[in-house]
Amino acid sequence: MSAREQCFEQLLLGRAAPSAGWLNDVRAAALASARALNFPSERHDDWRFTDLSPLFQHGFHPVVSFARLTLADIEKFLVAESIRLVFVDGSYSAELSDLTRAGSGVVVKSLIECLGDQQVENHFGQHAHYLQDAFVALNTNFFEDGAFVHVAGAVAAPVHILHIATRRETPSAIYPRCLVVMEPNSHATVIEDFAGHDGNDKQDGVYFSNAVTEVVLKDYAQLRHVRVQREEKSAFHIGHGSVSAAKGSVYTSTALAFGARVSRHSLHVTQQGEGAEMHLNGLALITGRQIADTHTQIEHAVPRGKSTQLHKCIADGASHAIFSGKIVVHVGAKGTDSTQSSRNLLLSGKAHIDTQPQLEIFNDDVSCKHGATVGQIDADALFFLKSRGLTEERARNLLTHAFAAEIIDKIPVPSLVASLGRTMLKENI
Repeated sequence: MSAREQCFEQLLLGRAAPSAGWLNDVRAAALASARALNFPSERHDDWRFTDLSPLFQHGFHPVVSFARLTLADIEKFLVAESIRLVFVDGSYSAELSDLTRAGSGVVVKSLIECLGDQQVENHFGQHAHYLQDAFVALNTNFFEDGAFVHVAGAVAAPVHILHIATRRETPSAIYPRCLVVMEPNSHATVIEDFAGHDGNDKQDGVYFSNAVTEVVLKDYAQLRHVRVQREEKSAFHIGHGSVSAAKGSVYTSTALAFGARVSRHSLHVTQQGEGAEMHLNGLALITGRQIADTHTQIEHAVPRGKSTQLHKCIADGASHAIFSGKIVVHVGAKGTDSTQSSRNLLLSGKAHIDTQPQLEIFNDDVSCKHGATVGQIDADALFFLKSRGLTEERARNLLTHAFAAEIIDKIPVPSLVASLGRTMLKENI
């Protein structure tokens, strides 16, 4: 048996949380799907650039006892004046959460506590298709708990969903889950934050975080969705997001990937209603031997949709960044307006970036364009900063920060923008 097969078989030995009724049926179907699918290999076209072999070197065990953290332990991750849900190793932590700012018109709760809610039953597992993706199937069967956000009005405070992974004696598998349902004409900002807790132990901790998020935007709803992946550098992170955008809705996403030894984020956004808008912004910022893969697909299925996408990769050391973005315009999607841009910065001769912006257009009445660039730090700008007394390291750091800031500054939460900026400068990213 290969290392790939052994790793997968170990994951299948995981512990599924007790459930009943409709969720029990969904879990059973997902487990059967996982067994049939197995991990993707290099023969899968969507995975040919992504080296998963470091993941296969570990046998991941289920989390059976959950760590107890304090607010002091997670203080550096907190977002000021937010509605906060905290999960530790996949389990909901009521004592670390703060729901006091959740007023009327918004439900922010543990997903398991809301299984009787009709919105949960109607949408859970209906958008992230576990029949086609082994990682989604594993999450759907083995998730311990998750976040449920249901918005029926305008929510002023951002909803911060913080997933903390702790270090354990043996490699562990964690399955974060999130369902967001936006009612007609609703407005909200949701932050998904994936982080590792290092405690006082300076040794690397190996864990596998397999996250799934489903988002439903009904007519004229507006969601600003922020995703921050800052796992420990020895961790593995696979994330999947599926978004359904109804008539006149606006979905704005900003996704950042800083952490993990190997990470991948797949985002599938489908325009279901006329006039919907989708705006995707992404940044992968990696060094050492990190691998960061971003796969997106925007589907314009009906008329007069609009989508914009800007994705940036910054690669240092011997790291490898991958971006594959596909825009599909279906036959009936006349009047589509779509642009896609991939801009990339290489900081090392050993770093590697693969970028694949793609258009598939099946309607002539559209305006679509895309482009990609890969370059290095501007030598003239570097010389100018050095001539003003900065060291070369400091000058390179500032120029890199400026390149990344175009994406980070799109986050609609000033305190989070400031925190991420300080982290970048402190770590000399």
